Amino acid sequence: MKLTAGKTASLALQHVLAMYAGAMIVPLIVGSSLGLSSSQLTYLVSIDIFMCGIATLLQVLSNRFFGIGLPIVLGCTFTAVGPMIAIGSEYGIASVYGAVIASGLFVLLAAGIFGRIAAFFPPVVTGSVVTIIGITLIPVAMGNIAGGEGSRDYGSIENVSIAFGVLLLIILLFRFTKGFFRSISILIGIAAGTAVCAFMGMADFKAVEEASWVSGVKPFYFGVPAFEWAPILTMILVAIVSMIESTGVYLAVADLCGRKINEKDLAKGYRAEGIAYLLGGILNAFPYTAYSQNVGLIQLSGVKKRKVIAVAGVMLALLGLVPKIAAFTTVIPSPVLGGAMTAMFGMVIAYGVKMLSRVDFSSQENLLIIACSIGIGTGVTAVPDLFASMPEAFKILTSNGIVAGSTAAILLNLLLNTKGRAKKESAQQDYRALKAEA
Repeated sequence: MKLTAGKTASLALQHVLAMYAGAMIVPLIVGSSLGLSSSQLTYLVSIDIFMCGIATLLQVLSNRFFGIGLPIVLGCTFTAVGPMIAIGSEYGIASVYGAVIASGLFVLLAAGIFGRIAAFFPPVVTGSVVTIIGITLIPVAMGNIAGGEGSRDYGSIENVSIAFGVLLLIILLFRFTKGFFRSISILIGIAAGTAVCAFMGMADFKAVEEASWVSGVKPFYFGVPAFEWAPILTMILVAIVSMIESTGVYLAVADLCGRKINEKDLAKGYRAEGIAYLLGGILNAFPYTAYSQNVGLIQLSGVKKRKVIAVAGVMLALLGLVPKIAAFTTVIPSPVLGGAMTAMFGMVIAYGVKMLSRVDFSSQENLLIIACSIGIGTGVTAVPDLFASMPEAFKILTSNGIVAGSTAAILLNLLLNTKGRAKKESAQQDYRALKAEA
């Protein structure tokens, strides 16, 4: 199929719109949770959209070292939201970016041997980790539904009504629309909710007026990164989960394109993500992973050309250099964000459950791993001072619920699912099984 410039641009724009809501809501959630100012939040959204474009180009424009060379869109991973909020709240934003840079180095170093490392992270571990992350995010959504912590109208009928109105609209769009409109249902819900709030005088557009039209990238915008063990371990776990998620997308898109990929191709894909992590840490953006929602759009359009995704990457990078556009997203009222968050964070939990569906539940060992890891993860999140009197070295693994629960899942899997106690799947089998999840 020959594509004209106009058709290529319109198809690329569809890919941008399909992933835009997920890409811009991550910096909004993290930034608002860490108390950033409107100008800082505008920068965070701008640089994230810019980096989505750069990360996509790194993956699409393949060479001998990095880039899988498939029509894959990269965006900031939702798996990192909870950990980044937890790290920023406890250690400061400098430690967030130190951890992102360190995890990027880990991905680059581990890319060639990830098949062997993946054996230590079967679905019983990764599913438990993603479920814990989703559960820890729900309180953030509930706080925004009420109007945001510290707001004068916290818990008002207006806030709650708007939030659940947005959620209801998203659900109705999922029920009564198909294809492209379903893929941007969250974006439509946020836009409609913000319009209603503007009509009610609940949206302040001052940040849009103050934002400039053009801006460049600013390395270390939030200061020199700090490197702490607990945040680094947390982000490495996030990176491993993201690599496993990306593997499913790689295999699904390769299948769609009729192309066979080998371990070297996978390693190049991981390295592209590792470079995106490093650049994200330096420019104060986010960790990046392959977006599965764009796989559905490829199936829907039937167009599998890399050129379309490359143009989408360029569009994203150019959008990221226009702070005025990013500023529009920062005026979204907290209740509107809360309604959208409920759907998106609930989907994180649902995805964790989906990963766990590949687990053999007839095994008591697997049941115990899931029970203890999720129990510890949610317990430490609910009672953060539980291990306050423990030695500092021990607190590295118990500083937040995500690290504690993830560590428990890894150690219990090593203890209970080795030496023939449970049938181990090979890394390659796990890769193939991930196709259905993408």
